[in-house]
Amino acid sequence: MSTASPALQHHVSLRPYNTFGIDAHARLFAAFGSAEELRALLQLPEVQTAPKLVLGGGSNLLFTQDFDGVVLKNEIRGLETLDEQADGTVLVRAGAGESWHGLVEYALGQGLSGLENLSLIPGTVGAAPLQNIGAYGVELKDAFEYLEAVEISSGQLRRFSREECGFGYRESVFKGLLRGQYIVTGVVLRLHRRPQANTSYGAIRTTLEEMGVTEEPTPQQVSQAVISIRRSKLPDPAQIGNAGSFFKNPEVSQAKFDALKAQYPELPGYPVPGGVKVPAGWLIEQCGWKGHRAGEGRYGVHDRQALVLVNHGGATGHEVRALAEEIIASVREKFGIELHPEVNII
Repeated sequence: MSTASPALQHHVSLRPYNTFGIDAHARLFAAFGSAEELRALLQLPEVQTAPKLVLGGGSNLLFTQDFDGVVLKNEIRGLETLDEQADGTVLVRAGAGESWHGLVEYALGQGLSGLENLSLIPGTVGAAPLQNIGAYGVELKDAFEYLEAVEISSGQLRRFSREECGFGYRESVFKGLLRGQYIVTGVVLRLHRRPQANTSYGAIRTTLEEMGVTEEPTPQQVSQAVISIRRSKLPDPAQIGNAGSFFKNPEVSQAKFDALKAQYPELPGYPVPGGVKVPAGWLIEQCGWKGHRAGEGRYGVHDRQALVLVNHGGATGHEVRALAEEIIASVREKFGIELHPEVNII
């Protein structure tokens, strides 16, 4: 039985579909709610020949120009428990168009742990494995079992294991070797019935103490602490346009870190394989950017978190990118460290 493809729209504003609130336009636009609808869209001649951009929540994008191709909005829904093992591990499947935080809330509601440190991260489930989202000592790969994705060229559905995804720090094979070749339709995660709280990173432990939690915290309590921390630091995109953390935290060699630490004793760092991870927000703040506003106040750097670039209203993507380049140059000059955007710049 053939599946009718969703309607293609022409010259659609993308402002409602990106959390920066940049008013770029797509030459073609369509939303899909299933793998079958996606396949039908991919068979349309107009879609086959056009450059393609897949949108989830639009929370990790900066548009610097109109998109002269087709934007495909992923709206595949569904949350379900697939399997529970005797050891208390549980497989949970989520449609790629579900909100990431919605999945976290679903897991907590099912009494499952593993995602609580990733609470309130914006965006959709389908975008999460592309850059191996992470926060507060936990990354997506820690809970990842497999994903399902449609190959754009053939329409075939393929399953990718954790190893095949090639996860790294904010990286996966879908940002490298297989970039632009697949569209994620569903993600399956391995969660735990027995709580396995991770409170070692950042301010989680302090926040739990402030909440009056003195015993081993529940996953719900860890989630509440993470949400409290994020809300205290990060602006709500519904109020101020932003894409969350704009830059990746750089990793430097131990020797480089030791030399900088001697010069800047307050420099924070977290050991990682092969070196030390340094908070980009701290570096940017030391260069005087925190709270900076430009373009007659239309855009700038958030006043509570220097890692976040903001659109106060009416900024262009070109302006935000130029600001990011100025920040990168100043950090390079002061610390000899190269920052790289976490946000995808279109």
